[in-house]
Amino acid sequence: MKVPSVDAATNLPEAVSLVGVDWGTTQRRAYALDGRGTLVRQHADADGALACKNRFAQSLDAALQALQSKPHSVVLSGMVGSALGWVAVPYLDGGVALRDLPNHLHAVPRAAGQPSALIVPGYCLRDARGQPDVMRGEETQLLGALLLGYDDGWFVLPGTHSKWVQLRAGRVVAIRTYMTGELFDLLGQHGTLAAAAGADAAPWDDGSFQHGLRSSQQGALGHQLFGARALVVCGEMPAAHARAYLSGLLIGAELQDVLRCSEGAAVGQSICLIGAPALTKRYLAAAAHFQMRFEVLDAQRAYVRALAHFQIALGTL
Repeated sequence: MKVPSVDAATNLPEAVSLVGVDWGTTQRRAYALDGRGTLVRQHADADGALACKNRFAQSLDAALQALQSKPHSVVLSGMVGSALGWVAVPYLDGGVALRDLPNHLHAVPRAAGQPSALIVPGYCLRDARGQPDVMRGEETQLLGALLLGYDDGWFVLPGTHSKWVQLRAGRVVAIRTYMTGELFDLLGQHGTLAAAAGADAAPWDDGSFQHGLRSSQQGALGHQLFGARALVVCGEMPAAHARAYLSGLLIGAELQDVLRCSEGAAVGQSICLIGAPALTKRYLAAAAHFQMRFEVLDAQRAYVRALAHFQIALGTL
């Protein structure tokens, strides 16, 4: 948690106008903005949507207390607006531009005297075959990217569920989701691959990550996944390197599918990568392997920029 900033004249924390909460399935990050739209404090914890069943209001109050903040409004994004969350907020379709998200915030009933709580809806789009795909939380980062000048092209937001989103003139026109992060966690913790890989505290091996990228090009993912175990038990790869190999295999499979199926995400075209530093590093390495070109945008910077947009729309700036 970042140390709260303090007003030197009063020796009190700076006044907070708006708080934004990126409320994921297992993790939560909260950001406090002052009256100028500047980030002054932040807080992170493990009180994700799964942990907050039937106590979202109390959990939000705890986050505000941790931020030492009593804002005018709180903007909530992510799984807090899903069926697992506080309120199931209907998805928007591609007809709603990202800039118009402040017009579609869903108010959650709050006790008298508490700051208003407003949930950002996600998006649901269908591909040419009618297959639906959805996102919650990423739309807020994409709004921030748009406001920072990224209004067209493909974006990748890696995480538990890696999202590939195409924007055209500030509108969402395509979504592709890959369960890359979830598969990595599950396979690394349970089953035969976990037994072969051993502890997850082993040092990261870039060579094994590159090996995984190459293997992802050599056949069906299910077959190559078992190959990770075979390499270990046959003594051709140290168990300590298996997790790096698995990461390369899964990210490589994701990028290959994007190249094959996502119109516009072609070799040589710049793709905006919005993510945390550790995952960003891995995706950049994978992009170089597949001759793709990524331009990195810091996820926190994008999110805070979007919050400032909501702040203006809500009249608190």
